[in-house]
Formats: sequence, C-alpha cells, structure tokens
Amino acid sequence: MRIPFFFAIYGRVLGLLRPVRGLAITLTLANLALAAVPFLDPILFGKAIDLLANAAARGAEATFHDGVRIFGLWTAVGVGGIGARILVSLHADRLAHRQRQNVTAMFFEHVLQLHLAYHRRSHSGRLLKIMLQGGDQLFGLWLSMFREHLSTLVALLVLLPMTILLNWRLATLMIVLITSSALLTGYVTRRTLSAQGEVQAYHTDLAERAGDAIGNVVLVQSFVRLSAEMRMMREVIERLLSAQFPVINWWAVVSVLQGAVATITVISIFAVGAWLNLKGEATVGEIVTFMGFATHLIGRMDQVVGFVNSLFMDIHGLKEFFEVLDTPSAVCDRPGARPLENVRGRVEFDHVNYSYEPPRKALDDVSFMAEPGRTVALVGETGGGKSTAMGLLHRQDDPQAGAIRIDGVDIRDVTLDSLRAQIGVVFQESMLFYRSIADNLRVGQPDAKDADLEAAARLACAHDFILRQPRGYQTRIGERGANLSGGERQRLSIARVLLKNPPILILDEATSALDAATEASVQQAIKNLKQGRTTFVIAHRLATIRDADLILVFQEGRIIERGSFSDLVRQGGFFAQLVATQFQNPAAAEAGRAPDAIAVSVPSDNM
Repeated sequence: MRIPFFFAIYGRVLGLLRPVRGLAITLTLANLALAAVPFLDPILFGKAIDLLANAAARGAEATFHDGVRIFGLWTAVGVGGIGARILVSLHADRLAHRQRQNVTAMFFEHVLQLHLAYHRRSHSGRLLKIMLQGGDQLFGLWLSMFREHLSTLVALLVLLPMTILLNWRLATLMIVLITSSALLTGYVTRRTLSAQGEVQAYHTDLAERAGDAIGNVVLVQSFVRLSAEMRMMREVIERLLSAQFPVINWWAVVSVLQGAVATITVISIFAVGAWLNLKGEATVGEIVTFMGFATHLIGRMDQVVGFVNSLFMDIHGLKEFFEVLDTPSAVCDRPGARPLENVRGRVEFDHVNYSYEPPRKALDDVSFMAEPGRTVALVGETGGGKSTAMGLLHRQDDPQAGAIRIDGVDIRDVTLDSLRAQIGVVFQESMLFYRSIADNLRVGQPDAKDADLEAAARLACAHDFILRQPRGYQTRIGERGANLSGGERQRLSIARVLLKNPPILILDEATSALDAATEASVQQAIKNLKQGRTTFVIAHRLATIRDADLILVFQEGRIIERGSFSDLVRQGGFFAQLVATQFQNPAAAEAGRAPDAIAVSVPSDNM
C-alpha cells in the first residue's frame, strides 16, 4: 500500500465536509491568519532588535517613529491572531461534533439499505465497530485539522519558502533540515502502512468474535464454552500485539530522530548565522528571526508527525468505513419512480428469472398470477426458489429477466418505500427490537392508537400474555425478544402485521411456533384478514395448505406441478410423495426432515 492511498483517504475525509463548506471555508481563512502570526512575530521581533542596535546611528526621533510603526503592526498582528483563535476555538469543535453525528447517521442509513446478501456475509459486530470507530476517527481528524494541521500545512508549504526573501542562506539551511525530517516521516509511513493494515484486521476480528459470543451467550453458557471463547480471544489479542509492536517501534525511532533534528536545526542556524554575521551577510535581528522560525517550525513538525501518526493508525479503519459507504445498494428507486397507491393486490410473475451465482438459476421462467382473496401454495425442497420468489416480490433484489407486477404496474417503476408499505410479512424467525411491546407493534403503523394495538393483539391471541408482563404493553422485551417464548414472539409478529393491515400478505411459517389451540385461533384470525387481500403463506406442515386454491410445486427454480391439494395427490407426482412423507410418518415430518411449503394467493383460473 503506497503513500497516494494515504492522501486519497484524507481527501475523502475532507470531502465529507461539503454540507458545511461555508463554515469550513471560514475556518480555513482563520487558519491562514493563525499560520501567518507565528511567522510575523519573529520578523517583527528581529526588526525591533535591529532598530535598537542601530538607534545611536539613526537618532532618537527616527528610532521612535519606526518603533511606533513596528509596535503598532505587532499589536495588530497579535489582535488579529487572537480573533482568529477565538473563531477556530468556538466553531471547530462544533463543526467536528455535528459532522460526526451526521456522518454516523448517513452510514447507519446506508447500511440498513444494503442488500440482505451483504448482511449475511458481514457480521453485525464488525459493522457496528466500523460505524462507531469511523465516526470517532473522523471527528478527531476534522478537529485537529482546523485547530492545528491546516495552519501547519500553510506554514510549511507557503511561508517557509518565503523566508528565502529574508536571508536565502539561513532559509536554505532551515528548508533542508525540515525537508529531511519530512522525508524521514514519509519513509517510516510507507514502511509500516501495510503492517498497520494487518493490525486493523485483528481489531475487526476481535469485534466479530466478541459480538458473536455475546449474541450467543446462551450457547456459550450451555455448552461450557467460556474457556474456549476466552482462549480464542486471547490468541487474537496476542497476534494483534505481535503485529502492532513493530509498528510502534518504528514510530518511536521517528520520535527520537525528530528530537535530534530539532536540536541540530537550532544549533546549525545559530552557528551559521553567527558566521554570516561576522562576514556582514546577516544581522543580529535576522539571526533572532530565524531562531524564532526554527523554534516555531520544530513545534510544527512535531504536530505533523503527530498528525501523520494518528492518521496512519486510523487509515485502515477509515478505509473500511469508506468501503462500506461505497457498497452500492442492490435495489434503489428508478428516476421518476412513483408511489404505489390504491392497491387492490393483483400480483403477477411474468417469466421471471433470477440467479445468485450464474449459471445456476434460483428462479427459471416462473410465471403465475395472484388475485385478492385467492390462496396458492408453493411447495418444494429447500433451495427450490420459493423464498427467492417472495424476496423478489418485496424487492430484496430485482429479477434478471421477466417482470413482477402489482395491479399491472412493474414494481421496479414504483418507489421502494411505497411498495413495501403495501406488503406485510410474518417471518419464520420472529424479529423484534429491544424496545417495548407497543413500540414493536407500531413498527408498521407508527401512529396507531392504543386501542388499535389491543385489537390487533387480541386477533393474534397475544393480548392476554401481554397483560401478564410487568408493564403490559410498555414492557421492554429484551434483545430479539429474549424475554418471551417462541410462541409469544410469533404472536407479536402476527399482531404487528395485523396492525399494519396491508393489501398483500406474506406469512412465512406464521404458525410454526404456536401450540395447537393457539394455532387454531390464529388461523381463524388470518382467515379473516385474508378477505379481499392477496396472501402468501409459507408453511412447513402441508396440512395447513389443504384449502389453498392452487398449489405450485417448485424444483430447482422451476414450477413442475400445479393444481389443488386433492388434484396433486391424485396425480401421484412429487407433491403426492411429500404428502405421503408427512402424513404416513408424522414423526419425521415434525422433526423437520420433510420439505417446506409456501402458500401464495393466486387465482386457479389464471393458471
């Protein structure tokens, strides 16, 4: 990894300031003033010394007149510097704090929009670490830039070369020494950049392992994994330290050498200045001026080394931050997309093809029609394409060929939010926030009244157990609903969709976690809810799809059979084998060894 990458990342850090560029420009101008003040001070001091040294020859009146002028200018420079410092002190912190929160929110929003396949590949602990660490690193860089680094850059790149106008001999000596220090820092940076990348990878590994263990603490405890998890954690820590210490050693060398360069610079300027003074080529004031320059620039170089060191330590974390931001969302609104409104619920799959990894197709020329109030089951082995079809319906991704339409409108031509607002999903795995029961129910209907919550909970057979909670509907239910049983979590998920009241439903194993008595009640609630709506029901037990208007049998992404439950059983094909497996061997079916099924509302007369 080379130095241009180093500056490219820093350029992106500055690019994030575009929304506040007015304030950033103001602070930049203030930093120009702050950079000039430390250079003007030694110059005016040197002028004052030369004025006093020549006072006897020039006379008291001329000396006083020039002294007032120098003193007035010096006072103006000091007051201007104070004003610039006040401006930077007041607003640099505010800008950095505000932008850290804005960028963190932007990162958070972007991550939530990324394709589900990305989230399946990425650990949530890693993404959380990148977001929080990246925000802190950006804050530190913005703050230090406006407080120190910008004025340092101006001092080194603009004002330092201008010292040649004062005394080119002393200026050349100082430039050579300062440049040598900068080259040393650049050498160490290039030498250790890749090693720091390895260190950052270990930090990410630590975050993933810690998040994995904490998120599965029940598994850790029940399988007595504490010692094993700690052993693996310590191994990663040891590898991290083994990679980090050589990097630290290099920067320790830089620190020592910077001190040596500082000492050499001061001694050299004094020695060369004295020699030039003896030859009449430098005044005492010029020597004092350049000694002031040297002292100031040595401090600036210490700041540069500190800045490079901090950016160096953060560079790979920032690289991860920008890589996530650069990850495109697989699905986004087309230009001119319009809201999907007044939905009746007519759903059509028209020769749909989709592949996760070509050439194998997850869906191969799938076509069917779904009208409100009709139910069709999609049955097949795991990986047959059933869940993929449902994912495409609410645009987890888009088909690579063919089209999906709602009420005759291609779903790619409508806004993503309006599409998903028309679809309610009860997932096989209940997904709940670490919030109150009421907040979880209001996920799809934020403005729902308490009476609406209770009505939906009653329909889902959830009201009674909610009232048994310590604070009723205001009870916080733990991470992923950990304080509730599986059946209770599933009933909350059903109540959530009932409250949303969408025209299109997808029920993914919606009753799988319920006991027989509760399932009967919920099935009745779902039956009432389906009236006038297109309903997709994903069910493991084939008994739950007996009343489906049409059953589509999927195999390797294709529909190989279609018909009613009784028709398919009489045909004696693949579906009949599935039914025989479950109903002739209930134990095997209940153990989950039988293929799953999906029910979908589709009119039989359109097949």
